[in-house]
Amino acid sequence: MTAFYHFNFNVLDLERSVAFYREALGLEVVREKTAGDGSFQLELTWLRDREKAYDLGECEFHLAFRTDEYDALYRKHKEMGCICYENPGMGVYFISDPDGYWTEIVPEKK
Repeated sequence: MTAFYHFNFNVLDLERSVAFYREALGLEVVREKTAGDGSFQLELTWLRDREKAYDLGECEFHLAFRTDEYDALYRKHKEMGCICYENPGMGVYFISDPDGYWTEIVPEKK
């Protein structure tokens, strides 16, 4: 059996990134390396000696979150100024974190 374990983002400022994910998506820090319930983990790797942002290429990789609170999250992300791309035809949008990583927000199918 193969199970998804985590996705890694290298971040320049750990506190700023944790604050962003907490505010934008309600995510909290966990110390455990394995989740007993198999839940998804986002790993933020902070390299203390790094002084400049990472080259992210053309943002071809990203996380995606599905939500039943799409409209409320959209308003919140607009207020935060973190929406970086919208695709009304597909009914989705993307937010960008402080290091430039993109996260797709997808409405729950009804």
